[in-house]
Amino acid sequence: MNMPSKPSEEQLDRGTLAALYEETFRNFEEGSIVEGRVVAFSKDKVVVDIGYKSEGSIPTDQFSSEELQALKVDDRLQVYIEEREDAEGNLILSKEKADKMKVWEELEKSYKEEKVVEGRILSRIKGGMMVDIGVKAFLPGSQIDLHPVRDLDSLVGRSFPLKIIKINHRRGNVVVSRRVLLEESRDKKRQTTLSSLKEGQTIQGTVKNITDYGAFIDLGGIDGLLHITDMSWGRVGHPSELFVVGDKVEVVVLKYDRETGRISLGLKQKTTDPWTNVAARYPVTSRVRGKVVSLTDYGAFVELEPGIEGLVHVSEMSWTHEVRHPSRVVSVGDQVEAAVLNVDPGSRKISLGMKQTAPNPWDMVETKYPSGTRIEGKVKSLTDFGAFIGLDEGIDGLIHISDMSWTRHIKHPTELFKKGQKVEAVVLRIDKEKERLSLGYKQLTRDPWEDEIPQRYKLGETTVGKVTKITDFGVFVEIEGGVEGLVHVSESGLEPPARLEEKFKVQDTLTMKIIKVDREERKIALSLREHRLDAERKQVDEFHATQGAVDESLGRAAKKNKKKAPDSEDV
Repeated sequence: MNMPSKPSEEQLDRGTLAALYEETFRNFEEGSIVEGRVVAFSKDKVVVDIGYKSEGSIPTDQFSSEELQALKVDDRLQVYIEEREDAEGNLILSKEKADKMKVWEELEKSYKEEKVVEGRILSRIKGGMMVDIGVKAFLPGSQIDLHPVRDLDSLVGRSFPLKIIKINHRRGNVVVSRRVLLEESRDKKRQTTLSSLKEGQTIQGTVKNITDYGAFIDLGGIDGLLHITDMSWGRVGHPSELFVVGDKVEVVVLKYDRETGRISLGLKQKTTDPWTNVAARYPVTSRVRGKVVSLTDYGAFVELEPGIEGLVHVSEMSWTHEVRHPSRVVSVGDQVEAAVLNVDPGSRKISLGMKQTAPNPWDMVETKYPSGTRIEGKVKSLTDFGAFIGLDEGIDGLIHISDMSWTRHIKHPTELFKKGQKVEAVVLRIDKEKERLSLGYKQLTRDPWEDEIPQRYKLGETTVGKVTKITDFGVFVEIEGGVEGLVHVSESGLEPPARLEEKFKVQDTLTMKIIKVDREERKIALSLREHRLDAERKQVDEFHATQGAVDESLGRAAKKNKKKAPDSEDV
């Protein structure tokens, strides 16, 4: 049996060297990254020695012009082995892929260690933005900021610190977030701010959001509300008149509720309340000037100084005209003069009067037109209750409907007057305090009820008239001489349920009996019922008169027959 021969020492040395040589080649696998040394430059390649049996080359287009200019022989590079040997036995290397592999390694390390990476916004895509962090990464819209960003296009080209929240090298996917870093920063600032926050403190903040009722101020990780009423001692129509988002503002902490985290802020509290000593600055009866800043249905608000406003009530705008709305007299922005009527510092109210800056025409009227004076003016307006007559002084007097006629029941002033018509009237009363001037039209003539009517219209007489008005309680009738009388429903002769308007019509001619003439009340009562009864009684009397002559003849005949009776017995 042949035993295998023992290898010689020379054979052992050759085998070891071959194994070591083969092991060296195993370190240069395709797809791995190794370090190489620049040994030469060609027209379009950079030759690199990585310790392999042959040298490798990298295309120059994988280098920037700056990198090529700075590159020298013996410089060290990290390279990626594309192919261990090509057809000519040369290595194919890639700097570009080595750089990318290195970037991915750094990104994975940053992800594991939760480090911040810098990213530049490349473009806007569906659902978010594309970001360059060494490789292309996706920044979701919800992760861009703490609040929704309206103009995403404005972010393109800008760089931000980001945090990797998901990474998959095999698929080449990376998702990043800016919001995570902002939340962390906000939470740190919030803790710092809350630890030192106290009421009465003055603090710097940034206007974060503006609403109709106020502005939210970022105090450093926590928001406080600056209400519109705490922005200025004066009038603020809308917070946007004073602020825009991003403004830096110094405010006072008015209230801090640690349980709810709510913070109330004030800006006007940094200055002295202008209502302090306001009564001394604006004494009653003093004259002031100011700007109309607001109009309401009941008056105009006038700014006397920042934070101080007075109200001119609509009734205090004119001595002579009834102002229905302040806009008929003033407009917002007008400079006006007024008199101080009342000051109430507790309620922060000042009452002003514009008419008090001019002479009161009622003083003149009271002297110029004493009661009983005859005046002449034009009819300015007509209402259901009377006619307003304009005087030269700009004052209107009222002829009440009850003072238009002694004898007629006037239903509406249009029966006597027209707008613009010149009329005479008598001054009856002047009420300076209520600014009322009462006029009379019927007082231009003597009252016929004093003697003329009572003498002309006697009780029990019959009269004729025309129906002028029908009411539930009776019928008004204008009788001869132009005097109006009333036929009460009880004197109409109608039996229920008959109604007056079913029996009578306006302009009907009626014959009636005068049953009452009241000089004090200036009323004449008429009766259709009494007139009818009178007519019936007259007919009865006439009938009885006729029948009385017949009875007398029969009586005489009966007496004659009675005297002849004995003679008959004899017969």
